[in-house]
Amino acid sequence: MTIEEIFDSFTKVRVLIVGDVMLDSYIWGAVERISPEAPVPVVQVKQKDFRLGGAANVALNIKSMGAEPVLCALIGNDDDGKKIVQRLDEQSMDKSGIVISHSRPTTVKTRVIASHQHVVRVDEESDRVADADEENLLLERIEKLLPECQVVIFEDYDKGVITEKIISKTVAWAKQQNIPTVVDPKKRNFLAYQGVSLFKPNLKELREGLKTDVNASNHKQVEDAALLLKDKLQAKGVMVTLSEHGVFIDYQNQKVKLPAHEREIADVSGAGDTVVSVAALCMALRQDARMVAGLSNLAGGLVCQHVGVVPIDKKELLAEAKKVFS
Repeated sequence: MTIEEIFDSFTKVRVLIVGDVMLDSYIWGAVERISPEAPVPVVQVKQKDFRLGGAANVALNIKSMGAEPVLCALIGNDDDGKKIVQRLDEQSMDKSGIVISHSRPTTVKTRVIASHQHVVRVDEESDRVADADEENLLLERIEKLLPECQVVIFEDYDKGVITEKIISKTVAWAKQQNIPTVVDPKKRNFLAYQGVSLFKPNLKELREGLKTDVNASNHKQVEDAALLLKDKLQAKGVMVTLSEHGVFIDYQNQKVKLPAHEREIADVSGAGDTVVSVAALCMALRQDARMVAGLSNLAGGLVCQHVGVVPIDKKELLAEAKKVFS
């Protein structure tokens, strides 16, 4: 497939995204003085905004690439949960996998930004593990929606939505239907993702998950750690994002290390969401290791040029991909 054919084929892909959705709240303002009450800046608010975050930002990235996202997640029975539903409606996104919890709040991350700089972030959340009723409702949705999808993304932010039972049952169902599974992990369930198709930690998650020190600039250390993780998980592939050191993938008997593309970095927020989204779309189209790593690495770098959590621009990515893969 040519790069244009790959991008055209993304429009035929339906992606099941299981994980922690959240509301990204933004307060934009200006700092002109220090508070007389404490040595902190006073932010004069100019604008407020609410955006889809976490697993819902992955869904936005999937949609931006022309594919169809299907979210399967918990939200609270609260005003913030209603805001998420409102934003999903505005994006014409499938809400059939959304479960409303009556015992946990919707996760909200509020970022205060002044003069293009993060001043502070305020988190409102519960990281309680989903109870049996919530877990069963999620599994019902997953079992029903999975056969209509070509790839599954586990978007784990350690907020408690993804449980070991949800992981094992979803992976088993996906295997039965030959549907690839892609994981953006966090600490709690790190080694629970047994038998997945592609496991995508960043360097910090790799170090914490394996309880070992890995130097990003030492290729052998990175390769050995990825192989160890692949064996522990019995995964088909492992892709490690290394920030300014690029990306490394061990998949389908290919080991590929790609450098980061030089860019003016404005904000790294949401870059991991973009990387896993593009990687999953490539997995759905059964692309090789170099394309999976190369295209997702390119996409992650592009979104870092923008302030705040923003989805990838498909046209911008295609233009860059033509230069890299021609």
